[in-house]
Amino acid sequence: MLSEVYYLLRVKADGRYLTARPNSEDNGYLLLFRENFDALSYLNTHAGEVANRFAVESLPGSQLSSLLKRWGFIGVAMVSDPLLPKIDFLQHS
Repeated sequence: MLSEVYYLLRVKADGRYLTARPNSEDNGYLLLFRENFDALSYLNTHAGEVANRFAVESLPGSQLSSLLKRWGFIGVAMVSDPLLPKIDFLQHS
């Protein structure tokens, strides 16, 4: 996981990352995509009317843990199928 590159969606206006929040009281799970085009497919399929408000950002796996800590995310939500979507939740310890 550390040697891979992941793709995230970030709001252009304020720099926040797109997250999944199964429980609204927490900071949520950072949405991760394995490919740039998967992130774009997810946006166009599920949020086409606001897709232009997001940018795709790459992140080396070696920086993932520090980003989770800095932003206070409880884990990652790995999107394996952007069209359905199929998402695997992994909690950070």
